[in-house]
Amino acid sequence: MRVEKISDGDKAKYMDLLLIADESVIMIEKYLYRGDMFALYDEDLKSLCVVTQEEPGVYEIKNIVTVPQYQRKGYGQYLISYIVDYYKDSGKELYVGTGDSPMTLNFYGKCGFKKSHVVKNFFIDNYDHPMYEDGKQLVDMIYLKRSF
Repeated sequence: MRVEKISDGDKAKYMDLLLIADESVIMIEKYLYRGDMFALYDEDLKSLCVVTQEEPGVYEIKNIVTVPQYQRKGYGQYLISYIVDYYKDSGKELYVGTGDSPMTLNFYGKCGFKKSHVVKNFFIDNYDHPMYEDGKQLVDMIYLKRSF
């Protein structure tokens, strides 16, 4: 397996994949070019993420997605582990925001994240249509954090 950092000029090529994790092009464009994009390859592309610096020493995974046919095979966890190693010398905390989905929260828990805080009505206030995960409408953004 190898992880490559994607240059700004190539990031738009991955929009279709990013839209699996975040259904809004408008929202993706708010962070895409101010963040670092990483692609995990194991022969072909398996997983992708965008990480932004929110303040000195504080980073946030804004989007992480695994190609659907490769999900639940450990690629997302591997990519998060890579991200932690990549930023550990320059950072103190890594955040991720997600909906209130037990499956997703469990995934991040396995990656060492703990609940941090909640942004009420985030999905209602920031998307032009209802967002669903596992049949449940997403309302609040649940933030989790992990120390480096």
